[in-house]
Amino acid sequence: MNAYAPSEEKSVDSKDSFRVALEQVFYHFPKCHKKILLGAFNAILGTKNIFKPTIGNESLHQNGNGNGFRTVNFAASKNLGLKSTMFPHQNIINTPDWKTQDQTDHILIERR
Repeated sequence: MNAYAPSEEKSVDSKDSFRVALEQVFYHFPKCHKKILLGAFNAILGTKNIFKPTIGNESLHQNGNGNGFRTVNFAASKNLGLKSTMFPHQNIINTPDWKTQDQTDHILIERR
C-alpha cells in the first residue's frame, strides 16, 4: 500500500482521520501476504531508545515530530518495522532548498 500523510502543519483532526483510514485499509489486507506500506508519512522519527526496536538505529534526526510519534505508534501496534531507518544511508540532500537533509518518507514492513 502507498500512503501520503497530512503534513505536520495540518490539524490534529486531519492527522487522526488519516490514521483511522490507514488502520481500516490495513485490516483489509489479505491475511496470507506480507504487509508493506510505503509513503510520505511526513514523519521525523528521532532517536529515542524506546523506539529503537521499531525504527532501528539509523534515523537521520535527533528529535521526532508529532507525525513521527504517530507513525511509530501505528507501526508498533501493527507489528511493523520501519525499514527506512534500520540501515545506514548516504548523505543525500533531497529537500527543496538543497541544503537540509530530511527523512520523512518511510517503508513499513510486517515483521515475522
